[in-house]
Amino acid sequence: MTNVLREELELLRDLGYTHLDLTARQAAGSEPREEMNETLDDLGRIAAACTQCKLAKTRTQVVYGVGNPNADLMFVGEAPGRDEDLQGEPFVGRAGQLLTDIIKAMKLTRDQVYIANVIKCRPPENRNPEPDELDACRPFIRRQIELIKPRVIVTLGRFALQSLTGRDYSISAARGRWLEHEGVKVMPTYHPAYLLRTPAAKKDVWQDMKLVMAELGIT
Repeated sequence: MTNVLREELELLRDLGYTHLDLTARQAAGSEPREEMNETLDDLGRIAAACTQCKLAKTRTQVVYGVGNPNADLMFVGEAPGRDEDLQGEPFVGRAGQLLTDIIKAMKLTRDQVYIANVIKCRPPENRNPEPDELDACRPFIRRQIELIKPRVIVTLGRFALQSLTGRDYSISAARGRWLEHEGVKVMPTYHPAYLLRTPAAKKDVWQDMKLVMAELGIT
């Protein structure tokens, strides 16, 4: 476990989550699959009980993540919307259907990838996430990434990219070029909700996804 992740998990423990396992993990790739799945599920239960920011008072439920816990490819979005808040699953509304179509075009299914957001609770009226909310949720997405160990992360939208990297990137400047998070390759691209408003940008996203497919050896 990296020092940064350890510090963040220790912070969660200090905030009242006393059942976090902060013991050293086995080397990457040597953990039994069952143990890794259980740990990811445990983290989900911690997230479901989280009250560390004001979004806990307005959410219907926490939207943790869905998909293959051993996925090579992970999509990280910004925050749940109304449909996600009601169903408890990320990307199930109109933008989610478009993401599903993109995944299918990549010759994959939602069950083969992992999908999550940097914010686990819906901001009221789908407003932009606020800095304290991003800070409160950041340990969860970073720990999810550490447990899943994807080969590639696709960030969807500005807030996903900035929260993950800690840098003030703009999507228009960053998309289409490889970045890195904790040794994992990161491809920034536009959020599917932006594509619904700006269909012409779909061609840019597809160019980005072709780079991802090449990296993963998908032909």
